[in-house]
Amino acid sequence: MINIPVIITVLGYNKALIPLVGPPSWRLCVLHCAVADGKTLVLLDNLNIRDTHSMFFRSLTDRGFDLTFKTADDPSLSLIKYGQFLYDHLIIFSPSVEDFGGNINVETITSFIDGGGNVLVAASSDIGDPLRELGSECGVEFDEEKTAVIDHHNYDVSDPGEHTLIVADPENMLKAPTIVGKPSNKPVLFKGVGMVADPENPLVLDILTGSSTSYSFFPDRPISQYPHAVGKNTLLIAGLQARNNARVVFSGSLDFFSDAFFNSAVQKATPGSQRHELTGNLELAEALSRWVFKEAGVLRVGAVTHHPVGESTPPAAYTITDLVEYSVVIEMLSEGRWVPFDGDDIQLEFVRIDPFVRTYLKKNGGKYSIQFKLPDVYGVFQFKVDYNRLGYTHLYSSTQVSVRPLQHTQYERFIPSAFPYYASVFSMMAGLFVFSIVFLHMKEKEKSE
Repeated sequence: MINIPVIITVLGYNKALIPLVGPPSWRLCVLHCAVADGKTLVLLDNLNIRDTHSMFFRSLTDRGFDLTFKTADDPSLSLIKYGQFLYDHLIIFSPSVEDFGGNINVETITSFIDGGGNVLVAASSDIGDPLRELGSECGVEFDEEKTAVIDHHNYDVSDPGEHTLIVADPENMLKAPTIVGKPSNKPVLFKGVGMVADPENPLVLDILTGSSTSYSFFPDRPISQYPHAVGKNTLLIAGLQARNNARVVFSGSLDFFSDAFFNSAVQKATPGSQRHELTGNLELAEALSRWVFKEAGVLRVGAVTHHPVGESTPPAAYTITDLVEYSVVIEMLSEGRWVPFDGDDIQLEFVRIDPFVRTYLKKNGGKYSIQFKLPDVYGVFQFKVDYNRLGYTHLYSSTQVSVRPLQHTQYERFIPSAFPYYASVFSMMAGLFVFSIVFLHMKEKEKSE
């Protein structure tokens, strides 16, 4: 049996980050995805944040994360040692930091993302330059320091008067349960700085946006210029999945993750608004942390098989118009275990330069399979599965095969489409035979004198 090269990898796209993946040359490379429950470095403005945000950190600890708390200006900070990353995930709850301590800077964090690390960033109106620069590297632009998201129609009853304690409706969330969790009618409390997405970066996710009446500006100044963000373009929470499937989440509010916002009642300051005993911050924060730290939405490719129908092994080369069967195992990470993925929109392409066959795979037990007829074209082809859906890691599987033309002994003796030509030939032969008989046996009458 010939060795068929199989390439399995995961890809995405991000102009802002340094390319990580090179041309694969493995004969068989099983997809490797970062599994949760890894070591996590938590950078804080001060250690008091550990107490004011204890519920969020406790939820991470209960799920098995190993958290290391340090202040952002700690001189002993380090993400890389001897060329190896010391942590799997990074949480930055230090919006006002002006310079990271130790060996950490924006370039180091960008390299950490390029290396597959996941980052959760929470900012505030006191945002410093490092977080603004990190956001720019990932396609998110924060507003200036001391600015805040303002909404004169959607603020909480406990707002002190600046209308910066925003009540964000669930309708403004991204319609992706893998990222934001199950749909809920609980509004979200937000108080912090606004963001806008880079329109040239297609991988930035608008996880939570402001309402059509929101904008970002200085709360204590009259508006003298056009605001940085207006209406639905105002991002409260943004996300990014890089080309190597590393994930980053930016929240414009550090208070969003606080115990006070988790346990607070919420009600819009408009007459007749419904009062909710608890906000939806806790559910959304947990869902975001599960997604950004790859506890949710992680896919991988298992066994890939292909063979002619009726056989069990692939040939050295397929023949044109063969009926073949292709199957692939796709799994999803769920609660720390790999379980079969349930999807009905997975496509298979049979590609030479362009796809000659494109069809949906059908779930058959624990795998996806399909039978189809090869095109009447020979060459080097690929069975290709390229699955890229919102909230999931980019899944890519490519298997190369050869397709040869028919051997001379495999052609049909008579081609059905040529039957009219066969008939014309034999009819002419029959006509010639009849004409010959008539011509040879015809006798002219003798002329009478």
